[in-house]
Amino acid sequence: MKTTDNGYAQPGIGLISVGWMGKLHSRAYQAIPLAYPELKIRPRLVHAADTAPDRSDYARQILGYARAGTDYRDVLADPEVDVVSICAPNMLHREIGVAAARAGKPFWIEKPVGRDVTDTAEVAAAARAAGVATSIGYNYRHVPAVERVRELIAAGELGRITNVRATFFNSYASEPNGALSWRFRRDQAGSGALGDLLSHVVDLMQYVVAPITEVSSLLSTVYTQRPILPMGSADHFAVIENGELGDVENDDYVAALVRFGAGAQSAVGTLEASRVSVGPQCGLGFEIYGTDGSAAWNFEQMNEFRLCLGRGGANAGYTTVLGNAHLGDYARFQPGPGTSMSYDDLKVIEAKKFLVAISGGEQRNSTISEALADAEVLSAVAASARDGAWHKVTPVPGVTFGHT
Repeated sequence: MKTTDNGYAQPGIGLISVGWMGKLHSRAYQAIPLAYPELKIRPRLVHAADTAPDRSDYARQILGYARAGTDYRDVLADPEVDVVSICAPNMLHREIGVAAARAGKPFWIEKPVGRDVTDTAEVAAAARAAGVATSIGYNYRHVPAVERVRELIAAGELGRITNVRATFFNSYASEPNGALSWRFRRDQAGSGALGDLLSHVVDLMQYVVAPITEVSSLLSTVYTQRPILPMGSADHFAVIENGELGDVENDDYVAALVRFGAGAQSAVGTLEASRVSVGPQCGLGFEIYGTDGSAAWNFEQMNEFRLCLGRGGANAGYTTVLGNAHLGDYARFQPGPGTSMSYDDLKVIEAKKFLVAISGGEQRNSTISEALADAEVLSAVAASARDGAWHKVTPVPGVTFGHT
């Protein structure tokens, strides 16, 4: 890793896939010295790859990567690349994640890490064998309001957590004539709403509340056929009228009853996700109830949360807490309370946590082991949906999501 004369570390960044998320990773790296100047980290955009030549040109000409091409292997072989962002479609995560680990490159990979728990376990095993640091794109963890709720729970301010309700309702597939893109193909995406959306819910609840130990669930496919979209002809939001129909191979909706931890007084809850809900646009949210209080948050109102402390009295009920300098990394982006942070800012926080971890600093980033623990929950949910029984979640040794 290069270092400037004034002491700035300059990790060389490699990028694989230059879509929306690849662009976002790039901007996040570039924002690090602005938001966190004391870290003295100034990433260099070194090498990008995308199978579409126009996207690789964009990476070089617009994003500012020194080199760009169409083969991700060239990024991994580049000696100036110190860390890699993997933003390719789900079907390629296992292949590229394993290759990055074997190349000795620490990597920041988007979720889900694999199409299923087997894919994820292979990436985790490769990363462990190579001893490379990892980070996972669970960006909703970094919302200042979410971080504050986690702190309140850890400090016992809500008392013993009794029950949870968490959802991710999204409308991106609510149009019946929405194209049959790769997201609806089992061999390319794996599961549907389960892996795409419930993965965020599972990770958030394991991070904020406690590890999930047992599940009972169901899956539903609302639209069993969609018009066929040739690969590469448009994005997965395309609407095709009167097109040839093909079968949807994965789930539109998932619901799970869950148990957190162990013991008679462990918390329980419901987790739901849907990609076909009419109304919610990005309705990721939770309600967490304890013996001494409760808290509620929804991403569509990202910069605030509702908090109730105490069971009665003249001030019983919820207070709305607006974003402010006492919540997470809020003060890094906004000077005063009530001014909104953005989704993009969450990726800057994620990039910071990743780069601090690979530099030997505090590890506050999501890791491949935690991603495997999330995948084990999703695997148990899928198994329960098949046979209708409760399923224990296979634990991943050493993973606590920061809970003691």
